[in-house]
Amino acid sequence: MAIEVGTKLEGKVTGITHFGAFVDLSGGVTGLVHISEIADNYVKDVNDHLKINDVVTVKVINVDKDGKIGLSIKQTIDKPASEARPPRAPRPERTGGTGGGDRFGGGGSGPSQGRGGFNRDRGGRSFKPAPGKTSFEDKMSRFLKDSEERISSLKKNTEGKRGGRGAKRV
Repeated sequence: MAIEVGTKLEGKVTGITHFGAFVDLSGGVTGLVHISEIADNYVKDVNDHLKINDVVTVKVINVDKDGKIGLSIKQTIDKPASEARPPRAPRPERTGGTGGGDRFGGGGSGPSQGRGGFNRDRGGRSFKPAPGKTSFEDKMSRFLKDSEERISSLKKNTEGKRGGRGAKRV
């Protein structure tokens, strides 16, 4: 019998490792059930769930060109529709702001305190784009100006904290 992706088979556990279990399928063919495919919950130790010579039902999830067979035990269990996770709702699109999040805070248009204590609406400036389209050059110059302000602020805050001898670094 040819082993195809999606088929459910009976097999016998022939070996257990820290990363999964080897299962002997019909005809002496062996496949691997990875530790993440053993149970729905977190599996710390494979030996807590499987023993050598256990007969298990497995589902073939992949067959590599070099003959390796990936198996799953948890995919053989049919879940009722009530237990299955509902599909995720799409994220709402952000409006305003700088066109997306950055490393120093959110991408929202209001004042928000991000990592490092940067205030998004620092100095009374507004990050809301002007009505109409903002040109690339305007966006780039605003970005450079904000970057230079952030860097100078960081330098001022870290200059006094540096140890050592001699004059302050510039």
